[in-house]
Amino acid sequence: MERSSKEAHAGGLLSLVGGKVDASGIDKDVLEKTIQREFLEEVGLKLKDDMVYVRNTTFAVNGKPVIDLVFLCEREEGSQPSIVSADEVADIHWMTFEEIQSHSKAPDYFMESICMAEKVRLRQRE
Repeated sequence: MERSSKEAHAGGLLSLVGGKVDASGIDKDVLEKTIQREFLEEVGLKLKDDMVYVRNTTFAVNGKPVIDLVFLCEREEGSQPSIVSADEVADIHWMTFEEIQSHSKAPDYFMESICMAEKVRLRQRE
């Protein structure tokens, strides 16, 4: 997706869907539930349950630490994207790995995650 220019962090750049974990008490599959929720809230997509971990990194936004967890996901059959949160999402793109690599709004840290996800995706096909 392309982040809204209203976003303080990486506004106007390509990004993966993301958000904050809303966990209270003891729960199972918190990360997977968060991914499902964020995809519905931001781009209206329902995802299959079998998500595959890709990588994790850390960075800071406004001095606050952020853990960036990347998972490879597939959308449910028939689920179509739409911009649900215009404050967060400016546009939705369906692109090949090669198209993402040559996109002018793809920051280096985003490309690192995309490259890792592509490696995982290709390993799964073997």
